[in-house]
Amino acid sequence: MKEIDDILTNIKRKIVKPVYYLYGEEPYYIDVISDYIEHHFLDDSEKEFNQSVLYGKDVDLGTLLSYTKRFPMMSDYQVVILKEAQNIPEFSKAEANSGNESESDSNKKDKNNAAGKAFISYLENPMPSTVLVICQKHKKPDGRSAIYKAFQKHAVCVDSKKLYDNKIPDWISNYVKEIGYSIHPRAAQLMTDYLGANLSKITNEISKLIISIPKGAEIKIEQIQENIGISKEFNVFELQDALAKKDAFKSNQIINYFIANPKENPFQLVISTLYGYFNKVLLYHFVQDKNKFNVAKELGVNPYFAEGYIKAGQQYNTLKLKQIFHHLRECDVKSKGVDNYSLTYGELMKELIFKILH
Repeated sequence: MKEIDDILTNIKRKIVKPVYYLYGEEPYYIDVISDYIEHHFLDDSEKEFNQSVLYGKDVDLGTLLSYTKRFPMMSDYQVVILKEAQNIPEFSKAEANSGNESESDSNKKDKNNAAGKAFISYLENPMPSTVLVICQKHKKPDGRSAIYKAFQKHAVCVDSKKLYDNKIPDWISNYVKEIGYSIHPRAAQLMTDYLGANLSKITNEISKLIISIPKGAEIKIEQIQENIGISKEFNVFELQDALAKKDAFKSNQIINYFIANPKENPFQLVISTLYGYFNKVLLYHFVQDKNKFNVAKELGVNPYFAEGYIKAGQQYNTLKLKQIFHHLRECDVKSKGVDNYSLTYGELMKELIFKILH
């Protein structure tokens, strides 16, 4: 992400702003910036007196402000990092007092409002020698709150948005390229299928993989399978291929393996992956120009996979796909105990595969 790269480049050059507000549903980018500042901005000799890492559940806004107003000792800067900022109530929208509140509740809100106003005053005129980093993960802030508006006006703000699942394979390919490797498209897709959209988990697994891979080499599907513990023959990726070819024998082989190894192949992973797969097969039917490269563009996939979707589209017409989506939803609901008369994981999966193929 260019915005993140630009911020990190400036920080590495010691070009910093007084306040960074990092928030959003994707924790990875929040960690990338805050971890770099925490571990690399100050020298080890400076950190002892000039770096404070605080947690929202342990401090209030007044305490945070007291840290920001300190002067650095034998350093040009002091760093204050607030993690879990969502636990500080003033970062939510302040509500006006109502007549139904008790006196203690009213006093508490007045105190919170006063602290909020003091913090906004600090944002308007921050200490130039303090680098304040606010980390607010998972939950988006209230865009109507006065503090949020002040952040947008006076701080470096990063909205770390969750990536859609169909963007993850390309993200993996770009990340691997940035660290000096390449990855086979099928390997990137397999990693996505099994790790989901958790970027921190993905980068952690890639870090383990490259330990035994020469710089500049390609990460192959076999290495993903071996290091993440995915069966070479029996995985969701191979199940999709078998269903695309309407290969009943192979499909049932894979499902039997899933049933025997439910922890490695959780029900919801299989269902969500198949739903995403057949959704792309349905989209294929509405692509006007069915050239491989155009199909890849319209489906948002690597051209390597386009032929697979073309073949699947030839096997499953729109009417059948409509039925498949019904079967997937029905199976998902039954897995949660609705209208399910004691069907097991295995029985549900076998029933689903039979209905897809016939």
